[in-house]
Amino acid sequence: MQAQSDALLTDPMAIFAWLILLLAVVFRLSEVPRFKRFFEFTPPVIYAYFLPTLSTTFGITPAASSLYDWMLLYLLPAALVLLMISVDLKAIVRLGGTALIMLTAGTFGIVIGGPIAFAVFGGFLPDQAWTGLAALSGSWIGGTANMVAIAESVGTPDSILGPIIVVDTVVGYGWMGVLLFFSAWQARFDRRIKANTEALEAASRSLAELGSHRVPTSLAGVLVLIAIAFAGAHVANNFAARLPTLGDPTIISKTTWSVLIVVTVGLLLSFTPVRKLEEVGASRFGYAALYILLASIGAKADLAAVLAAPLFLAAGVLWITVHVAVLLIVARLIRAPLFFVATGSMANIGGAASAPVVAGVYNPALASVGLLMAVGGYVLGIYAAIGCAWLLGLMS
Repeated sequence: MQAQSDALLTDPMAIFAWLILLLAVVFRLSEVPRFKRFFEFTPPVIYAYFLPTLSTTFGITPAASSLYDWMLLYLLPAALVLLMISVDLKAIVRLGGTALIMLTAGTFGIVIGGPIAFAVFGGFLPDQAWTGLAALSGSWIGGTANMVAIAESVGTPDSILGPIIVVDTVVGYGWMGVLLFFSAWQARFDRRIKANTEALEAASRSLAELGSHRVPTSLAGVLVLIAIAFAGAHVANNFAARLPTLGDPTIISKTTWSVLIVVTVGLLLSFTPVRKLEEVGASRFGYAALYILLASIGAKADLAAVLAAPLFLAAGVLWITVHVAVLLIVARLIRAPLFFVATGSMANIGGAASAPVVAGVYNPALASVGLLMAVGGYVLGIYAAIGCAWLLGLMS
């Protein structure tokens, strides 16, 4: 890794501009038709992490900078504020009991799967490996934002986070491929367990009421979004600084308190007229801030840490297996169609980027169910992941 003085870019503004340039190029290429198939197999998010890692490895950016600390302190809560105010909890409830049960079952499978995988592979993994698995639980119950939040809460070292990103991508998207393959078997599966397909029809009717009406983003709208995001981040950090840390090892850190505050306040605001800010792109700005933060984490990572990935990959596969087993058992008990098994799984593992894809393959008319279930997983994610992290911490 390059020290800050040895890097080509040392000025925080220059580093910031370079990281955003990398992200802009990656996500722009992902929208070019000739590259779409390529990015289906290697999603843009992995480049958001590894291109900054390569930049640091080859001396373009430093491994340590005051910029990275600032981005973690403010961009994470700012992104969460914008993402949470756009949540529609009423729409999620209208999806019906089957969808919510399968989503919760998938979350429960992740919460218990992590400790089981750690019990089997913990003795062969590096020190502090439990912190990496804790971070992975955040990603697999809600997405990248939760992974970052949990990683900072438990103090996941950069040397551990590198392999975790590999597991997150390889195992997570590998499982997505398996789910897509089994879409051709859903009729047979549903007949075998005598699935109740009325839940799908009910979900379809409830979604007829849902529609997002976006309006052109005005200058005033952009300024309001920025104001809410950073004011929320500042207030959350201020309150978090006055609260005690909990756990030994620490599970509820100052960062965790900050995240819990912005998630809770964001959810409360989603029931107010503030939610209309989604019409001008609140969640899009939130994801932009999130990926910029992920790029800064990648710039701090050690590329050599990937060499530790094989055992982490094995742990990830076992973890997913436990998750799937829970889903299948619950599906058999409540006669849930394979659609809800697949969508409930990907709503946890893949989040908002992948769940609609899987849902659309199983039932093209219900792709938005995947998105809403992913949002539900995101809401559960930070709380459930903290529980999983707590269990892993006790086992360590």
